[in-house]
Amino acid sequence: MVLIDQNIENYVELFSDQESPLLKEISEFTKENVHSPRMLSGHLQGRILSLISRLKRPKNILEIGTYTGYSALCLAEGLSSDGLLITIDKDDDLQKKVALFFNKSHFKNKIIQKTGNALDLIPKINSNIDLVFIDADKKNYKNYFDMIFPKLNIGGLVIVDNVLWKGKVADVKRNQNDKIAVYMNDFNDYIKSNN
Repeated sequence: MVLIDQNIENYVELFSDQESPLLKEISEFTKENVHSPRMLSGHLQGRILSLISRLKRPKNILEIGTYTGYSALCLAEGLSSDGLLITIDKDDDLQKKVALFFNKSHFKNKIIQKTGNALDLIPKINSNIDLVFIDADKKNYKNYFDMIFPKLNIGGLVIVDNVLWKGKVADVKRNQNDKIAVYMNDFNDYIKSNN
């Protein structure tokens, strides 16, 4: 199921800020060289992440799931002047290439890259967080949420990717064979029940 018609997405992108040359490079690299390039945040989502971050002006951002660094750089656009972004991913080989992308950016001194299991690394983060972006292994979304929630500053914001999972969460009974649809439905239910 396509949630946004491609023509509408193209139209919105036409009237959005253009991708920076570095974001375009990351996008092209991802599509040509990396497993599951559909996982890339991409232009439209990247502009939305940037907008939220610019409105929030966070001092500390935590991203769970770096992938190729596109979303991290978009989120970094809104960091306060003394802000830092910590991004976590378990793919050691890919993170070496991502470090090269980060070093090309204006934010190279504001991004701390951590490689490993987020469940092990999140407890070691000692600072409070203003903005969190969760976009990693879906079966652990509830665990990530529970771990980061006590670290959120008052007014902190948590952004969670894939909550609609291609629209399949709307009919999870019919989509029981799609494990991610089941995980995301469970996560959505968990968040609703913990209001």
